Amino acid sequence: MLVSLLALPLGLFAQGNILTAVAPPRVTAQKNSVVTVKVAVQLRNGYHVNSNSPEDDYLIPLKLSWTSDPLLTEAVVYPAPKKEKYAFSQKPLSVFTGDFEIATRFKVPPAATPGLRVITAKLRYQACTHQECFPPKTVEVKLPVDIVN
Repeated sequence: MLVSLLALPLGLFAQGNILTAVAPPRVTAQKNSVVTVKVAVQLRNGYHVNSNSPEDDYLIPLKLSWTSDPLLTEAVVYPAPKKEKYAFSQKPLSVFTGDFEIATRFKVPPAATPGLRVITAKLRYQACTHQECFPPKTVEVKLPVDIVN
C-alpha cells in the first residue's frame, strides 16, 4: 500500500531557519502492508547540505533515522544529489539544495497493535554557504501513524 500525503509544517527549524523538515500529517497503515512516507526538506537560498553519500570521509552526510517501532524501516530513499563546485573545494561536492524529499518505506508487521502511534525520526545535517559550514545539527520529525486491521 503506497500512501501519498500532503505535507504540513511541524515547526522544525534549525540554524536560524536554514533548514526545515516537514513531516506529513497522520498516515493510515494497514497491518501486513508496506507504507511509503515522504519528508519534505526545505533549505533557504544560498545554502546547501552534503548529500547522504558525500565523496570525502570528512564531510558530514545528511541522514534520516527513524525510531520506527511499531513499524519496520525497509528503506530510506534520498533524491539524486547535485554535483556543485565551491571555491573552498578542489572538486565538485555531492550536495542537496533548495527543496527536496526523502522517502521512507515502512513494513507494517502483521502482529502490529491497531491504534494511533507517533514515530520519530532524526534528520542530521550540516548546512553550508559558498564560504563556510556550520556545526552539524539534528532536527526531529514526528509522524502520527494509525494502524488498522
